Amino acid sequence: MRLSTKGRYAVMAMADLARRESERAVSLAEIAVRQEISLSYLEQLFARLRRKGLVQSSRGPGGGYRLARAAEETNIADIVLAVDEPLRATRCGGQGSRKGCMMKGERCLTHDLWEQMGRRIHDYLQSVTLADVVSGRLAADRQEAA
Repeated sequence: MRLSTKGRYAVMAMADLARRESERAVSLAEIAVRQEISLSYLEQLFARLRRKGLVQSSRGPGGGYRLARAAEETNIADIVLAVDEPLRATRCGGQGSRKGCMMKGERCLTHDLWEQMGRRIHDYLQSVTLADVVSGRLAADRQEAA
């Protein structure tokens, strides 16, 4: 599973945007200050998010970014995949690849373990929406499990 800073910061910024969705378009400078993320880094991330149709931008005074669809319809996996490489835990060529990560092309002994873990992480991130994150439902789930 490769979840880099890009993916984490994109989710943080999108959650910030979702929290303020009803107010107005939000500038990246505001998000940068609140989330303590470099403005130039956010600009790179939001260019990718815009290309993938997750945010919409408006220029001029009062301009900024808005979610392209409701927070309830935006899952975390879509955000991570928009800015990162596909989620995978193996060093092999990816799902469906016959070539393994070993020198002679075989799959390593633990390949299936890491591939299954990667799938479960992806499935989990696909099941969680921005609305879940912003509303605090994940914290409530954690408290119920304890």
